Amino acid sequence: MASAESKLAEVVKDAVAALAPGFAVRLWTGERIGPASGPVLTIRSATTLARLVFRPRIDTLVALWMDKSLDIENGTIFDIAEGRSKTSSRGLLKRLDKWRIAKALPSLMALRKAAKAEADEAKVGADAGASGSTKAAIQFHYDVSNQFYGLFLDERMVYSCAYFTEWHDDIDRAQRDKLDMICRKLRLQPGERMLDIGCGWGALLIHAAQTYGVSGHGVTLSQAQFDLATARVRAAGLEDRITIELKPFQELTGTFDKISSIGMFEHVGFANHDAYFGAVKRLLRPRGLYLHHTIARPAKKDFKTFMKGSREYRALTRYIFPGGELDWIGHSLQKLEANRFEVHDVENWREHYGRTCRLWALRLQARMDEAVAEVGEPQARLWLLYLAGCALAFERGTVMINQTLASKRDKGPSGLPPTRADLYR
Repeated sequence: MASAESKLAEVVKDAVAALAPGFAVRLWTGERIGPASGPVLTIRSATTLARLVFRPRIDTLVALWMDKSLDIENGTIFDIAEGRSKTSSRGLLKRLDKWRIAKALPSLMALRKAAKAEADEAKVGADAGASGSTKAAIQFHYDVSNQFYGLFLDERMVYSCAYFTEWHDDIDRAQRDKLDMICRKLRLQPGERMLDIGCGWGALLIHAAQTYGVSGHGVTLSQAQFDLATARVRAAGLEDRITIELKPFQELTGTFDKISSIGMFEHVGFANHDAYFGAVKRLLRPRGLYLHHTIARPAKKDFKTFMKGSREYRALTRYIFPGGELDWIGHSLQKLEANRFEVHDVENWREHYGRTCRLWALRLQARMDEAVAEVGEPQARLWLLYLAGCALAFERGTVMINQTLASKRDKGPSGLPPTRADLYR
């Protein structure tokens, strides 16, 4: 076996030398290949390499990362991604020693059985299932633990895209500015009744009540979020103005002047879009404003191609958001208009979410010891990979996020100001 592993090591050394990435690689033998300083990608065993060769999928990379078969020393996932982006694999086979590769093939085959056994043992995650996230799927994601989320979120525990008035690194300030921008877009007025669908830990409702004088109602399907949100409302002395319920949006009743949905629509699923927008229309007064804040993917040439999704997207809906589905901005707008909403404004926040996720990932990495103690090492490493991957996806433009302001259609004026100047006072 030692001879087989040494042959594989030689192939890896050739590949790293040919690619010349901006980071080093440490083999299972202890040998370091590449730059003498900076980040190091560690391959823990020859079996790790065999798993990558025989099952070259995102699932494999995730599983290898979770059990530390692949690891990073002296750097971050961002450092490795940046180093990889500076290299090209085009023509790699021409630069490799074909004879050395041929001699290593029997060694790989000898490791195949062990690699399959490791892969079977490492299977994790949840199946995507039907369109739309169930209550169990929501709790799979949000009920990790409030303490865990507190390690990387801002002081208000806002788990959605922040808003940067300049490209700073103060996540507390950026989330406060986001909450206020939402309230300004909704043109909240004292005495109005506001609904927040998917209210999280209650930060938006508390800010809206304290700053704009509204009364608010929030719903969530996460028990952990419900418990902390109600405690925070009580601590803020707002129990007479804010109520929180643990229930699905379909069961809501009443009429509201303004409705917000911030980072919740991703869980609804295509099969339930009409029911969702129908519920919002039913709950909103005529000409009431609705703010639709949701992640999206770029449109494709046809619906079938769009629904297929990328390998990264399919991995996301297995490991992190079971049942979650992202639409494209044109689809959201079509559904809004079909359900008798008038669209007034659409704003792309892609770069804002890229920065948000990068800050979250760096904050989590800085507190990994605490994260591991809270949820265990595999789960903590999965979340670090997820946050860093989301940051890179938004930064590279493979995923989008939009805020859309609409009103429940009615005859006559919309009641909105003639310009957007009031949003940037």
